This record gives sequence, C-alpha cells and structure tokens, in this order.
Amino acid sequence: MIDKNKFVAVIGGRQPSPREAKLAEEVGGELAREGAILVCGGLGGVMEAACKGAQAEGGMTIGILPGESRQAANRYVQIPIATGIGYARNVAVVKSAQAVIAIGGSYGTLSEIGHALQSGIPVIGLNTWSLSKNGKQDNSIIAAQSPAEAVNKALELAIK
Repeated sequence: MIDKNKFVAVIGGRQPSPREAKLAEEVGGELAREGAILVCGGLGGVMEAACKGAQAEGGMTIGILPGESRQAANRYVQIPIATGIGYARNVAVVKSAQAVIAIGGSYGTLSEIGHALQSGIPVIGLNTWSLSKNGKQDNSIIAAQSPAEAVNKALELAIK
C-alpha cells in the first residue's frame, strides 16, 4: 500500500457514458485497495460509480453534497456532508483532497479541475478535459490510460 491516509477526490459528470461509469467504479476499487479515502460530490453518475467500487473493496467514501439533505447522497456514500451551497461545494470537494482524478464530465467537472489546479492540487485525467492556452497544449491535467495508472499517479503526486 502506498499510503492509508491520503484523500483523493473523484470528479465527473452525473450522466457518464457506460465506459466512464466503468472507469469510475474501477478507480474507486483501486483507491480502496490502496487504502485511500475517496471524496466526491456525493450524487449519481461518476460519483456513485466510484463510491460503489470503493465500498465493494472495503474503502471509505465521503460525499460533499450541494444541498441541505444528507439523504440526497448516493447509497454508497458512507459519510454524507450536506452543505446547502450548491455548485460552490465543488471547491470543498477538491480542497478536501490531496489529489483529484477526473473522469469524463461537463462544465461542473471543469470548474473542479480549475479549482484544483489553481490550488496546486494534482489532477489526473481519464477520458476527460484537455487544456490549451493561447493555442498551445497545457499539460496541467496529467493523462492516465487506466484506472490503476490514475490511482498510482494520484497517490504518488498527492500533496502533503
């Protein structure tokens, strides 16, 4: 095991493709096997798939919810945190982690990527956004080709 005390956020859309959902579930399982704690937005889609994978492997899952009800969390979230702050909870999701794994996603995921990168939190990407600035490729999102590679990179690069 790399480190039992690392918190890794898994971010992505509420309506993932079947492939993205499978990737998320595998990422969750890998995080649990490595002893990392999974943090997410607590709802459906990529978040639910990742939590399902983590729980199946005995891992810990935290869901930071946009609304005021802990009951809104997906059934695989073990620690639901109701914020009542809507999409502003995206900041809390990434700031609670030492590394972020982005899987697919839309503009909400992109906002989380931006908050993480601005805070110096490494972002590992699986089938997600790529960035460019002034027409030049920006490699701030570290590409991974598999769930195991994404988890290994996240745990290696996790901030202290």
